Amino acid sequence: MARLKKPLLIFLRYYRNLGLRVTLYALLSLVAAFASPFVGVYLDDETVQRLDFTSVTPVLTILATSMLAVSTFSLNIMVSAHRAAADTTTPRVHQILLEDTTTQSVLSTFIGAFVYAFAAIVLFQSGFYSDEAAIVVMGVTIVVAVLVVIAMLRWVQYLTNLGSVDDSLASAETKAREALRGTAEAPAFGANPIGDDTVVPVSVTPIPAPSSGYLQLIDVGHLEECRPDNGLVYVLHLPGTHVLAGEAVAQVTGQASRDARERLAAAFTIGPRRTYEQDAAYGLTVLSEIASKALSPGINDPGTAIEAIVRLKALLWAYAQDVSAETADIAPHVFIPTRAADHLVKAAYAPIARDGAGVIEVAEHLQRALDALAQAEDAGIRQAAAEMSALAYEYSEQAGLLAREVTQLQKMAETARAGAE
Repeated sequence: MARLKKPLLIFLRYYRNLGLRVTLYALLSLVAAFASPFVGVYLDDETVQRLDFTSVTPVLTILATSMLAVSTFSLNIMVSAHRAAADTTTPRVHQILLEDTTTQSVLSTFIGAFVYAFAAIVLFQSGFYSDEAAIVVMGVTIVVAVLVVIAMLRWVQYLTNLGSVDDSLASAETKAREALRGTAEAPAFGANPIGDDTVVPVSVTPIPAPSSGYLQLIDVGHLEECRPDNGLVYVLHLPGTHVLAGEAVAQVTGQASRDARERLAAAFTIGPRRTYEQDAAYGLTVLSEIASKALSPGINDPGTAIEAIVRLKALLWAYAQDVSAETADIAPHVFIPTRAADHLVKAAYAPIARDGAGVIEVAEHLQRALDALAQAEDAGIRQAAAEMSALAYEYSEQAGLLAREVTQLQKMAETARAGAE
């Protein structure tokens, strides 16, 4: 996903929006309603005489009435489930649940069926339909009814897990996995990664942020296309960083006109909240927040924290296996910093190490996870895991555990340090 261009990423973001999908279904239903009379003229007289609108109208009325009630009821369920998930896990999971494709498809089917039936009734009462259209409308209505039944069966099965802690964990894990895979494949998003040997020229022109907020997307292809002749672009911040209006988000070598700076600034999407597309640490943070919430005195659910630890371990292990050295195949004249391994490990485990220090079950599972990561393929992950293991031990040492429990954790921390060397 990291290699996708900014316009496509934005399209995918809005495609997962509930309102857009409902609108598309409603438009399709209107097209079906308006197209019926034009199809009806191609039917023979015998077929047309088999059915009239006095038989079709009751079916449309039942469909419209029932779908209005079902849509309203389903929306109430969705809102209640999302609020419950936010209360028991973290408010950040709400945005993930809003992008759930199953919920969107089901609700879109219900609302689209209502719009279709309502539009067909209005068109019939206004005299838009001819007698030949009745059988076509009935055929479309049967197809819509079948789709509604399928959607109801999916919805009933899906409701058993909607808004649960397991569902929230799985949704956050999926988002984090997608972002980590994209980051592993393209750490610099197709540009040149900035390393210790990268020398930034003295004569540069800053590219100011057009607004305040979180840096969400960087279109390195656009930076490559809009850079001045022979100019090099150095990006200063990664997605997930909060920037202020007028703050430099990048630098371009030489002197750049105001128009050139504005075109370059358009490559940066800034919004009110962090997103997952290019922010690999955000999904890890959400999972970590779920664990911290579970460890709060009001909930006291170590099992959920342990489940989050295990999922985070699997995510970072897969990332360590996939991470690769990147070549600048999209923007050879653009330089961008890469996500440090210790930043990812801290996003995943630092809050859990702090909040779970006094719960021996959580502390032991955390040490086991870090011990496993200390043997990962990527050297950065190994070193970061060993450092986090030492930090977690220090937290536990001060958390009032029994002496033998502290000794056990110390041995596990030493094992992780030895495995990273």
